[in-house]
Amino acid sequence: MKKNLLLIGAVIVGFISFSFIQEEEIPQEENKPVVEYKVITSVESIVPSGLGRSRLISSNAERDYAEFTSERTEENNKRNKSKRKDIRVKDFEETKLLNFFNLGGIRFQNIVANDAVITSKLIAMGQEGWELAFVTSSSESDAGEGDGKGIFVTRYIFKRVRTE
Repeated sequence: MKKNLLLIGAVIVGFISFSFIQEEEIPQEENKPVVEYKVITSVESIVPSGLGRSRLISSNAERDYAEFTSERTEENNKRNKSKRKDIRVKDFEETKLLNFFNLGGIRFQNIVANDAVITSKLIAMGQEGWELAFVTSSSESDAGEGDGKGIFVTRYIFKRVRTE
């Protein structure tokens, strides 16, 4: 008897709960917010003697990746024929940064100067409505005697909802 009462009670609670659940409206395509992304890249030289170039760069041009994408299959193994000149961007913003090294070795003042410039850019992006979504970095450092090459690359990926 108790089992039956519990079962009936559970069914009644279930029906009552179900009746209060409102159907969530699925947004229509025209109401769907459009998210845009922007990538800012810092390239900081870790070349000894301060001979490298360091920059904070971002594109002012847009590219559609689909124009430069091909799909390869076992049956269709043709190489991507995209032209480099069509992919290349010549309209970009470039901010000079200082190299990590000078003739005396690692230069900590240069590193904090770069931090200040990059922070200024991040603040400006935030004021323009961009939200910092991801940060990723990597380096290619000296690979041994006589190499003398290296860079430290950081990509700052921003997003915002387009307000048009």
